[in-house]
Amino acid sequence: MQTIKVEIPADLVLAAGLDAGNLSAETARLLALELYREDKLSLGRASELCQMPVEQFMEFAAQHNVPLHYGADELEEDRRTLDRKSTRLNSSH
Repeated sequence: MQTIKVEIPADLVLAAGLDAGNLSAETARLLALELYREDKLSLGRASELCQMPVEQFMEFAAQHNVPLHYGADELEEDRRTLDRKSTRLNSSH
């Protein structure tokens, strides 16, 4: 997965209560959560980008009072996500 570097003001990191030692992972999770909240990412894709199991992302969403929404569109997106993971897994063996 390609990455980019972003500069964030230290005061913003402190105000958000983020762990500066794990800032990349924490900000990625929060961004994925917001994109999920806005229906820009499916549940499966958001968890994949956070590199965590769907169940763990669901718990993370609940901790941040983000309701789960799961319909036909999300199911189809999750099927595509599983296909991508399966293809990567099969090509690595």
